[in-house]
Amino acid sequence: MRILFFGDVMGRAGREALTTRLPKLKRESNVDFVVANAENATNGLGLSPQHASDLLAAGVDCITLGDHAFDQKTMVQYVENEPRIIRPINYARNAPGRGHQVYTTTDGGKILVAQVLGQIFMRRPFDSPFWALKPVLGSSPLGGLVQAAIIDVHCEATSEKTAMGYYCDGRVSLVAGTHTHVPTADARILSKGTAYISDVGMCGDYNSIIGIAAEEPMQRFVMGMAKKRFTPAKGEATLSAVIVDVDNRTGLARSIEHRKIGGVLGNLED
Repeated sequence: MRILFFGDVMGRAGREALTTRLPKLKRESNVDFVVANAENATNGLGLSPQHASDLLAAGVDCITLGDHAFDQKTMVQYVENEPRIIRPINYARNAPGRGHQVYTTTDGGKILVAQVLGQIFMRRPFDSPFWALKPVLGSSPLGGLVQAAIIDVHCEATSEKTAMGYYCDGRVSLVAGTHTHVPTADARILSKGTAYISDVGMCGDYNSIIGIAAEEPMQRFVMGMAKKRFTPAKGEATLSAVIVDVDNRTGLARSIEHRKIGGVLGNLED
């Protein structure tokens, strides 16, 4: 089984690059299941139902969200009726939607996808991601009820992401870090067989400050005050993703490859 996981889709540039390139990329890479983090896909703040529908129609099998999950208020009702979108499992006890889901691939394989929010340097004191994830891993054992399992760990601190990698090692196929929009160079297979990366990176315009047009962030850094609202950068996007090859018997990873496609970081030809 081959899994394709995209990092944070940022604004129009990221959405258009993903929806345009994904069908060809799926064919050429022979992937069975596609996950994309899209909590910044609508103007950099949350995800609208229309943009979610566009991503799903393009071939994304599961959309994960994050701390901006409900910045677009129309998402509150939409996630209740769309099982292909999951919000963080530890977002809030009464949050709408679901924090994990088991999906079925076209050939009948079962894949668990779950998302957790970190606690360090985040805006709110979320519940422990480790304790929130524990019963999910127990109810969907790898190599038993599911043939693959993916954890999106959405947080600031690389130390917390790494800790989640070791916590899940041997129990899931992939632990993919999201949220910071900067791709890390530590994609690897952990000692018990789980693929891991601290941050997949964003799908957006890298001629920016983490996807935001640079003028306003620079104004705030240099002058210490805001002048206008943040707006996503609109140049050519780079798609940042990982492809993980999973053993069909054990559910553990055989390989992980980090890909950067198009834009200023692209390392593959179209």
